[in-house]
Amino acid sequence: MTSALLTDQYELTMVDAALKDGTADRRCVFEVFTRRLPDGRRYGVAAGLGRFLTALTDFRFGDEEIGFLRDRGVIDSGTASWLADYRFTGDVRAYREGEVFFPNSPVLQIEGTFAEAVVLETLALSVFNADSAIASAAARMVSAADHRPLAEMGSRRTGEWNAVAAARAAYIAGFGATSNLEAGRTWGIPTMGTAAHAFTLLHDSEEAAFRSQLDALGDGTTLLVDTYDIEAAVDTAVRLTDGKLGAVRIDSGDLPSVVASVRAQLDRLGATSTKITVTNDLDEYTIAALRAAPVDSYGVGTSVVSGSGHPAAGMVFKLVAHHSPAGEWVSVAKKSADKASIGGRKDAGRRLRNGIATAEVVRTTGTVGPDERALMVPVVTHGEVDPAFLGTRGVEAARAHHKGAKAELPADASRIGRGDPAIPTLIV
Repeated sequence: MTSALLTDQYELTMVDAALKDGTADRRCVFEVFTRRLPDGRRYGVAAGLGRFLTALTDFRFGDEEIGFLRDRGVIDSGTASWLADYRFTGDVRAYREGEVFFPNSPVLQIEGTFAEAVVLETLALSVFNADSAIASAAARMVSAADHRPLAEMGSRRTGEWNAVAAARAAYIAGFGATSNLEAGRTWGIPTMGTAAHAFTLLHDSEEAAFRSQLDALGDGTTLLVDTYDIEAAVDTAVRLTDGKLGAVRIDSGDLPSVVASVRAQLDRLGATSTKITVTNDLDEYTIAALRAAPVDSYGVGTSVVSGSGHPAAGMVFKLVAHHSPAGEWVSVAKKSADKASIGGRKDAGRRLRNGIATAEVVRTTGTVGPDERALMVPVVTHGEVDPAFLGTRGVEAARAHHKGAKAELPADASRIGRGDPAIPTLIV
């Protein structure tokens, strides 16, 4: 299936006009970055690179797509012929997936002709804005959980394919599992899930429902104990498993007090190894509030798939340099109020002191300094995508890279309260 029409019309009308005026083949550099982080966020997490590169390989205009564009009057016959032969032949450099970013970090850099690069704007932004927003929120939740496992379970709170992408982004940022089976199949993410309240309500008694689930899944399963009376349900669960139940799930109530009461009850009944998992509209703030409670794991839905109040990362796609008619590079930038950009092809490094980040250094000239970790790597060369960033292999590499990049941040970067970016961005 082609990804070519996952785009805005003005990109193709620009190509159409550029082909007519002779600027379509002018060499250009476009960059994706955010001018600012969402209010109160201390860093962002770059996610979506693997999905973007996969979509780039499928970015082709077939007869059906060209026919649609011709019928709508979007393009003429000359542009139709150009699109029929479209293959991206340029270069792409990027922050590794899972890397943390800050205002003006050049997360993605695309170099090619104007025409072949500009048509990728919407594709790049739709992937990076959504995935980075989710990964950024997920990373905050991982910090709030303080080493306790989190599972993503927000499929019912977003679009069906958005759910698959959301599970991927959350996993890269440190979540351990997802409830979404397609995400498990496509991206190799561990999957989890047992039963909902409907299963308990289906049976003639809660005990009958528990017996059925235990027969099917074994004593190591997780029983949902808040359909009727939590205390009675815990008693029943422990009795049926001789205290060997894997876990109980709590999905309602005043969680700190309910969790404390359930933990005390389990211990009193001898089920000291039975764990407690909580769900119930969690976000990073409620997870942080539960840090002192005897919670063993969390299931997060709406807040993670929606970016916890910030569904887009605020990324933009801007032309920063192009060839002059003489073939020399010309730096270009917007001067609009509150939307100014910085011209010139960028390189970026993270300045470190004793392994801890002190600044994001973005250069328009020169190379990364000796006290900096280089942030940008080639991911597409002359149109050829590096397979190391694709598929399940790419996801696992991104997850590992994120863990290392996050460990470089100052200790207060993980603070959930409001604050400025964890390190400054220096434009050199």
